[in-house]
Amino acid sequence: MRSEIKGLALIVLASFGISSLALWALGMTSFIPQFFTLAMTDSINPCTFVIYTMLLIALSVREISKRRLYLIGAAFIAAVYISYYLLGVGLLYFAGYLPLWVAGVAAIIFGAYTIATGLMEKSRIADKKGVKKRIFSSDATAVGAFTLGIIVSTTLLPCSAGSYLVYAIIISKAGQALAFLLLALYNLVFVLPLVIILLAMGSVTESKRFSQAMVRRSRELSVVAGILLIAIGVWVLTGASL
Repeated sequence: MRSEIKGLALIVLASFGISSLALWALGMTSFIPQFFTLAMTDSINPCTFVIYTMLLIALSVREISKRRLYLIGAAFIAAVYISYYLLGVGLLYFAGYLPLWVAGVAAIIFGAYTIATGLMEKSRIADKKGVKKRIFSSDATAVGAFTLGIIVSTTLLPCSAGSYLVYAIIISKAGQALAFLLLALYNLVFVLPLVIILLAMGSVTESKRFSQAMVRRSRELSVVAGILLIAIGVWVLTGASL
């Protein structure tokens, strides 16, 4: 339990530190609480930990070396980052046509949905069995992990679409160049927990143990994420602006 708290605290502190420094450099310090809230609802998403746990279990079965673990894990994380960024670019163009209040309503709806599915312990991963089959049948190579990361990214959309759409609508009002930069920062925070699990845990066994612990607490994490999303919705509807 203590190691789980330490790991989660490390994720939160690192996420907050990176996002705060970047937004301060951009002169957007007033947006730090909102950015951090939205990014964290995605980065502590139980669905992400479920997918990553499957990958770690598959790797532990094959008994690979630590060096190879880092290489495969890095390739997988890079693929998720790139895929999510490109999906975000598409969302930005769509979100540009939507008024800001839509983000507020969407945040409240998705927040309530996240809480409800979390309390019912209902999986929001599309084709979970298919994902598991792909992970355990893929080659334990960097190329295989990268390809796998691209494929499974689409399965995370039902879990992350709410926060991502809300964020895209908000930043689409900031101008194209800044929006692309803010999208890159968001996705950095999104994959940061996976990077920390990969590097800070020290071995496949420890990484797997921590990731599984996060999955076991999916109910609590979903409730927290849902409450944060609803809070963002209220913030938007009460006159938010970048």
